[in-house]
Amino acid sequence: MTLPLLAAGLAVSVPATAQTAIEGRVNKLEREMRAVQRKVFPGGAQAHVEPEITAPQAPIEAPGTPAGSPIANLEARVAALESQQMTLTGQVEQAQYKLRQMEEAFEAYRRANDGRLTALEGGGAAAPAAQGGEPDSAPAASPAPARGPGNGGGVLTLPGNAGAKPAAPAAATPAGAGAAVEKPAPSGDPAEDAYVYGYRLWSAKRYSEAAAQLKTVVDKYPKHRRASWAQNLIGRSYLDDGKPSLASIAFYDNYKKMPDGERAPDSLFYLADALVQLKKPKDACEVYAELSDVYADRISATMKADIQRGRTAAKCS
Repeated sequence: MTLPLLAAGLAVSVPATAQTAIEGRVNKLEREMRAVQRKVFPGGAQAHVEPEITAPQAPIEAPGTPAGSPIANLEARVAALESQQMTLTGQVEQAQYKLRQMEEAFEAYRRANDGRLTALEGGGAAAPAAQGGEPDSAPAASPAPARGPGNGGGVLTLPGNAGAKPAAPAAATPAGAGAAVEKPAPSGDPAEDAYVYGYRLWSAKRYSEAAAQLKTVVDKYPKHRRASWAQNLIGRSYLDDGKPSLASIAFYDNYKKMPDGERAPDSLFYLADALVQLKKPKDACEVYAELSDVYADRISATMKADIQRGRTAAKCS
């Protein structure tokens, strides 16, 4: 009598053990699927992917019926989960690859665009606006002028020429005169387009129009990286237009409101230029000192040399 009961107990315990092992695999796979779903759908707490295969309702079986059917159901669930996991993993890897490609392409475009604008803005002259092209490159025939007030309104007085008068600012072209300045083709970034158009107006020496256009960039897009560029170019427009008082306000605003902006160091440099024109050399010396102190790790060797020439011209101690 004992042997039949023992045999029956073993027959029941073996399927139960197998079922427990498969349930462990299923639970592990389901946890991994939830982790993948959180990776694919990070924005929604309720968002999830419905399984392609759901476990069918197990029929109610009489006591003593072999447990083969539940084991088969668990194996089907394991296979379905493994298939879904491989599909989602492949989709995540493809999305990450495409995202890296987009980021690399945008970064290359941003560096190229910044390089062109920096070279042109530092050179003080751009290709004629009548050509209708982007400010892609500075004219190769004429070297960049020495950095000075407005980078085109005269150079800093060198030692031994303290009595020389700086060159008069270039006369601004009256609004509406000359060839029309072409607006850039839409690039998908309205702040960038607005800045480029303001830059073209400044290059065409239409300083009043340039200042008005660049103000729209600062007002509409204060968090955009071009806001610092636009505010600095507003000051340069005033400086080149022979209005150092307005220029000094524009440069100071750029430094105080956007100290981490890309053109904040330039604004401090040109602020010193404007103060020299306003016959405030002592204040200019303080500005040069602040520029060298605050942005010591950001200013280039060329600007450091310009600062030294400016300090000499202003007779800073």
